[in-house]
Amino acid sequence: MSLNIVISNDDGVYAPGINILFEVLREIANVTMVAPLEERSTTGHTLTLDHPLRVVKIKENIYGCSGYPADCALMGFGHIADKESVDLFISGINRGANLGQDIYYSGTVAAAREATFHNIPSIAVSSAMDFASTKKPDDKYFYTAANFIKKLVQANVHKLIEPMTLLNINVPEVLESEVKGVELAHLGFRRYSENIDMRTDFRNREYFWIGGKYNGHNNDAGSDCSVIDEEKISFTCLNLLSQSAEEPKKWSEFLDSLK
Repeated sequence: MSLNIVISNDDGVYAPGINILFEVLREIANVTMVAPLEERSTTGHTLTLDHPLRVVKIKENIYGCSGYPADCALMGFGHIADKESVDLFISGINRGANLGQDIYYSGTVAAAREATFHNIPSIAVSSAMDFASTKKPDDKYFYTAANFIKKLVQANVHKLIEPMTLLNINVPEVLESEVKGVELAHLGFRRYSENIDMRTDFRNREYFWIGGKYNGHNNDAGSDCSVIDEEKISFTCLNLLSQSAEEPKKWSEFLDSLK
C-alpha cells in the first residue's frame, strides 16, 4: 500500500521547491499539498486565531491556504486529509537554508513541528541556495533535495522518527552528482549584523526595515552550518523534549544503510 504524505512550505503553493517535491514523491506515494497562497517566510510558528482561514483547490491534491505554514499543516492533516491515515508530513523544499538558530524563525520548520505536535512523523527540508547566486536554473538544485527525500521515504524513514521529534534536512546548492556525502549534524550558530535601516517616505515620515548582513557562522566542526560548507547534506534530529542516548547511533546506522 502506498504511503500517505502531506506536504507544505512557507514559500507558497506556487513555489518551485514544493512543486518539484510533489512531482517526485507522487511517483512513490499518495501526496497532498497544502501550502500558503502567498509567501510566508520567516513567520515562525504563527497560527491564525483571530480571523477565518480560506482554502482554495488549485488542482487535484493541491490546495492553497490563506494562513501561515503551521495553519497549512493543521489544515492538511486535520481537514483535507484524514489525520489517522497520514504516514508522513514534509515541509519544503525551502529556497534557502534553515541552519542553526534560524530554525526558530523558520516557517518551514514550524510547519513540520506542528505535525510533530500531533504525533505525525515529520521532516523539514531546505536547499541551501544563496539568493544572490548566479547558478541557474534553480530547479536542478531542488531536484537534488527532492531525490534525497524520495530515497529517505523509500527507506521507510517515517518508521524511525520518534514521537516529539522532527528531522531538519539541508541540502547544498549543488547537483545531485556533486553531493559529497550525508552527515548527522548538530545545530550551529549563524552570525548576522542585525541592522535596522531607517528611511523616509515621500511624506517625510520615518519607516524601518529589519535586515542585516549574514556574517558567517561559528567555526564548529560537525554543525549543520559546517556540513553545508563541505557540500554535504546536513541531517539533524530535533528532539522537542529530550533525546535518548541511542538516537544518534540509530540515525548514523540509518544513513550508512543509504550508501
